[in-house]
Formats: sequence, structure tokens, C-alpha cells
Amino acid sequence: MGSPSSSQLVDTATSAGFDYIFPAIRGVQAGREFYVSMCPLRLIPKIFLFDEDELAPEVRAQRVLNKGRLPALTRYIVENPDDYVFSALTASVDGEMYFESIADTGMGMRAGQIRIPMAARFLINDGQHRRAAIEEALKENPDLGEETIAVVFFHDAGLARCQQMFADLNRHAVRPPRSIGVLYDHRDDLAIMARLLAMKSPVFKGHVEMESSTLAQRSRKLFTLSAVYSATQSLLQGLEIKKEKAQELAEAYWEAVDLVVPEWGMVRKRELAAPEVRKDYIHSHGIALHALGRIGNSLLRNSESPQVWHSKLKLLTSVDWSRINPDWEGRALIGGRVSKSHQNLTLTVNYLRRHMKLQLSPEEQRVEDAYSRGDA
Repeated sequence: MGSPSSSQLVDTATSAGFDYIFPAIRGVQAGREFYVSMCPLRLIPKIFLFDEDELAPEVRAQRVLNKGRLPALTRYIVENPDDYVFSALTASVDGEMYFESIADTGMGMRAGQIRIPMAARFLINDGQHRRAAIEEALKENPDLGEETIAVVFFHDAGLARCQQMFADLNRHAVRPPRSIGVLYDHRDDLAIMARLLAMKSPVFKGHVEMESSTLAQRSRKLFTLSAVYSATQSLLQGLEIKKEKAQELAEAYWEAVDLVVPEWGMVRKRELAAPEVRKDYIHSHGIALHALGRIGNSLLRNSESPQVWHSKLKLLTSVDWSRINPDWEGRALIGGRVSKSHQNLTLTVNYLRRHMKLQLSPEEQRVEDAYSRGDA
């Protein structure tokens, strides 16, 4: 954990003889005792201190704090004071821990309190970003300080053990697919809209994979929920309209797109199989859907009247969406495979804009020039 600093040595001297006392439950894992307690949020920034950012990775037991993650985490707590959920922090204590049970036998042996000297050092093995977000959230809403979070305390058995704990706690962590995140998010208006489109729109109903963000080769679905979400987000980006109007516009836009992409309707009529369409065309893939959303955003920014943007959209009827169209290589495809990079998305949007005689933005023109030079 590194050598204590001079300020820590002073703190150690002044806090000697004083203890933190936490209500706790005692447990055993791998033959080692550990304790679970509930700590007030106001105490979290005070006992878990960061001082290892400048140490080399091999003498730390944590990764460097990614401060770019903190604003979103902090907003999550501050904006949802009645509805936020934070999982437990895991910490190692570099010092003695004394457990006092409420009984000598039975269930009471496992419940009681732990005493930890204030001179002890606490190291977060899991949850350093939650800890930092709590500190920032308390600055904006001090009332959160009385709320609590679960903390799992382990004995600090040295740097190697702490590093191993970090590795083990993160070894099997897998982020859930984005689609299921959209499916289960009842707070995000856009997620609600994407679900409604997927479940009720005649374009998408029955043809959207709701859980996974990728489609199996033989899947009968044409789209993923995450792709519908991203495309609709791009479609409505920056439009100052109410939710009901946004839902209405999104439904109308995707129904209009459906008219210029006949293969989607052929899948619904069972004249084509979804796997064949995904294999032979790019228009149901996330990058194409996202590009269509950005095109739609340009049209809607110009006018929300369908009479105006419908006529422009009809120009897409002549787009050759088949994978064998060489125009897609280097734009939506790299080596024949769909690429979802930001640059490929921009080049795909550029292709559609030019087809519709729409102007490129300065950034889109820069990417297009690089592509033309062979730099992309």
C-alpha cells in the first residue's frame, strides 16, 4: 500500500487510542473472517482517502481514478435522491479489527460491532468511483450524508493480497448488453420511447431483439433494441419538442424510412428471411440505422412537417444497400464486415447526404476529405 506520508503520520499520532465503531455482521470466506456494515455516506470520504495516484501500478492495489466517470455517477445520485441504488463498497483495513458479538452462542455470535482504530488505513478494493461520486454528491446535497451504504471490510493481508482481491473482484465482471439496459431503464424517456417503437411500431414490432445487442446468425430479428435506441436518439438530438411530439415524430419518420427500404416490409410479409436480409444488405445493421437517424435529424431540424421531409427522404429509394455495392467498402464496411466506428458512421452519413443532395457539416467534410485522400 506504499509508505505513509508525513501528514498520515501526524494523523496516526493524534488519533491513537480512538476507534471507529460500526454495527456489523461477521462472515467467513476462504477461511478468513470479514464483516459487513452500513456506513453513513458522510463518513465515506473521510475514512477512504486517495493518496496513491502518483505511485507506480506495481506498488498500488487499485487502478487510477478515472475522473471522467464521476460527473455521470454524481448526477445519478443527485438527480435521483429517492430512487438511486449503489451496491456495497469492498475495503481492506490495514490495522486491527475487533469484533464484539451480541451473544456467545447461536445467531448472536454473528451480529455485533467492529472496532477499528482511527489510525488504521482503509483501502477500497472495489468501489473507488462510487466513493468519489458520493463525495461530490454530498457537496451538492449534504442531506444525503445521513443515508447509508453497505461496506464489506476485510483484513489487509498485504499488497499482494490486496492486488489479488482487485484482480479477483474484476475478473468475472461483465457489462450487460446495452439492449437489456434500455429494456429495463424506466427513468430514461428515450429508452421508454425506443421500447414503445420496438413493441408497437408496425416497422419494428416483432422484429427487434430486446435483450442482446448482437444478433445470432440465424436470428429472425432484423434489429436490436440498442440500435433502435441509438438511431432514435440521433433522430431527435437537439429538437426542442415535448415527449408526445417526439414519439409521434419518431414513429412517423421510421414508417417513412420503411417505405424506401422495401426489404424490411418483405421480411414482415415473410417474403424474405431476416438472416438473409442481414447477410445481403446493410440497412438493418446498427450503423445504417444510426446514419438514417442522423439524416432524419437534419431533415427535422429544417422542418418537422412531413410534407417537407417526406419528399427528401424518397431520394433514398435509389440507394443500393446491398453489401456487394462497392461504395460501402471503407464507409459502412471494412474488408466486407460491418464497422461501427465513429469515422465509419460519419462516412456512411456522408454517402447518404450526398445521395440526397444535403450539405455536409465542416466535421463531416473533414472526414470525407481524409477518406478521399486515402487517410481514412
